[in-house]
Amino acid sequence: MPAPTLGVVARPQLPPERLRSVVETADAVGLDELWLWEDCFLAGGVATSAMALSWSSRVKVGLGLVPVPLRNPALAAMELATLCRAFPGRFRFGLGHGVQDWMEQIGARPASPLTLLHDYLVAVRGLLAGETVTARGSYVHLTEVALDWPPPKSPPILVGASGPKTLALAGAVGDGTILTASTSTSRLRWAREHIDRGRAEAGRTDPHPIVLYLLATTDAVTPERAAAEKLGDDVDDLVIAGDASSVAAGVRRRVSAGADTVVLQPFADEPDMEGFVRFVGEEVAPLVHA
Repeated sequence: MPAPTLGVVARPQLPPERLRSVVETADAVGLDELWLWEDCFLAGGVATSAMALSWSSRVKVGLGLVPVPLRNPALAAMELATLCRAFPGRFRFGLGHGVQDWMEQIGARPASPLTLLHDYLVAVRGLLAGETVTARGSYVHLTEVALDWPPPKSPPILVGASGPKTLALAGAVGDGTILTASTSTSRLRWAREHIDRGRAEAGRTDPHPIVLYLLATTDAVTPERAAAEKLGDDVDDLVIAGDASSVAAGVRRRVSAGADTVVLQPFADEPDMEGFVRFVGEEVAPLVHA
């Protein structure tokens, strides 16, 4: 079994002023990837990605994901292209629906999230490829728009997905899929089936990596902690807890089920993010990569 890519997500509950220490720790311990979220109404994902990339020299930074109702696709492409050019080979990103209740709060909830995501993906892909894009869809309206500074090479676009229609869309139009930490091993296999259906219908045969968030802790998962993460009765299948060997074994199980990148997600009440990153980079990663 090939060694997966192993990452950690710095959840946006972390104050922005604390991010630098976490980034520098990730870089120092040789972590493969550090991921960031753009959750309403916390730190902006593009800004924190730029900060993380500038504070590090080797760790890759993932932004997963960018909620598409929040930004005009031309603006999103401008921001993403800038980071891809400034930090070549070190930035990954995904696009997705966003949390619909939050989109409702800002007056940006679409009647058809799937249509918006499809049209947005097509437009952003074209812009990042250096094309001149005109779009006249239900949500995306562009007239002969082209970036002056597209990336030298069109970057892969990941898609955040959970339902069957969005998973199939990710397979058809995306270059990879991001799955949330609420994805059990059985649901991971189910997701891959829907992704592959979309790929087959679109005639795609290129690789399609899956990025999976996975809750992890070295402490006990109390009922209170499980409730805070809304885990329900699936704690055993959604969380890996224990020492480095236990966590590494849990990562390998997800890789066997179809994940290519496993991003370990600390609990929201994690008091020591630097310690969590150090644990993953120094203790878990050598076991996973062996």
